[in-house]
Amino acid sequence: QVQLVESGGGLVQPGGSLRLSCAASGTIFSINDMGWYRQAPGKERELVASITSGGSTNYADSVKGRFTISRDNAKNTVFLQMNSLKPEDTAVYYCNAARVRAGVGWFYEVWGQGTLVTVSS
Repeated sequence: QVQLVESGGGLVQPGGSLRLSCAASGTIFSINDMGWYRQAPGKERELVASITSGGSTNYADSVKGRFTISRDNAKNTVFLQMNSLKPEDTAVYYCNAARVRAGVGWFYEVWGQGTLVTVSS
């Protein structure tokens, strides 16, 4: 089946940096959009950044200028470079792939299990 596996989360001090990675496994023919969402304690899940198969990007206002999303279509992998991290960035970060064509079928969206990012001194 198609699965998304995130990595790169952890504990970092305010002002530090982390790079998250998410790879889609299985036989993948194409993925339209990929993105990163996050859910902080007591809050709803929100979009952090997204990127189309052609490389067009969108960012939440709260992370513009600090985070950068990118993808490697050949490897079906999406990245999130997070700089100048703030305590309010603390959350579980989830990878998302939308409109996936795979060997086992077509999927509207696929979610990863999440990786925890904690920004604290």
